[in-house]
Amino acid sequence: MPDRLRVVAGVLRDSHGRVLIAQRPDGKHLAGLWEFPGGKCEEDELPIDALARELREELGIVVESARPLIAIPHDYADTRILLDVWQVSAYSGIVLAREHQRLAWAEIAELHRIEMPDADRPAVAALRLPDRYLITPPLAPEDTDTVVRGIERACRKGVRLIQLRLPGWPGDRLARVARTARNLCRDYGARLLLNADWKLAAVLGLDGVHLPASVAASLTQRPLSPESWVGVSCHDPAELAHAARIGADFATLGPVFPTPSHEDAPTLGWEGFADLVAATALPTYALGGMEVDDIDAAQVSGAQGVAAIRALWGA
Repeated sequence: MPDRLRVVAGVLRDSHGRVLIAQRPDGKHLAGLWEFPGGKCEEDELPIDALARELREELGIVVESARPLIAIPHDYADTRILLDVWQVSAYSGIVLAREHQRLAWAEIAELHRIEMPDADRPAVAALRLPDRYLITPPLAPEDTDTVVRGIERACRKGVRLIQLRLPGWPGDRLARVARTARNLCRDYGARLLLNADWKLAAVLGLDGVHLPASVAASLTQRPLSPESWVGVSCHDPAELAHAARIGADFATLGPVFPTPSHEDAPTLGWEGFADLVAATALPTYALGGMEVDDIDAAQVSGAQGVAAIRALWGA
């Protein structure tokens, strides 16, 4: 099987936090769709060098600093690509349409509503997702106040994605605490996902669902609309591939390191984690033994960030 064609793309932001997108011109593959500006890597060219060259040629700017966001393997009918997306944190010059392409600045929250190539979709999700993902600890049903206080504490510390995971709770108590947590998260601009029960998540107006691997395995398509978030817990390549097939927005992958509750479970380590992430297009959180200080190491290994119970519950 031939190697994938490496394509680089850059995410540029303006002073309002909007990102730059370019429309593919008539006569090109996927004409009319909007994408992040960039182009093909030349033979033996480093991705960062290709990014600087492409943005200079297309937009007339000089890239001063950039960091990887996500690498997306994608198969079109006639070609296999690896879309290497970078966040451009600093550049000089004025953005110009040097190739007479249409340009637009778009709000990140609106990108998922814009017609873009399939390969760009995971990058949109990665831009919308934070680098920390809190999973609530398995508290008892009588600990409702503890759940609410913990979520508020995490929100105050900047956590903006939370999975409400309370196994064994009666439905009425779970619904009650989910409503309270939903309102609290909205006050802080955080998203709240419910573990496993997507039907209850929809009824309560939560932001989405996080599916255990066993639940995801029973599905053939995503259980919620594109306006909601769907995450999946994964542990191996088959589970990651299935999560992508059913249209999940992101995954957690682990355990990377031992955890107090599963000290003897097999672990991936950063090398094993990076190998599995390289084969998926999904933004993926590192899970298992994670600390906030591991975010940089996780992202170097291809992760969106870290998912954790203990480290973020006590944030």
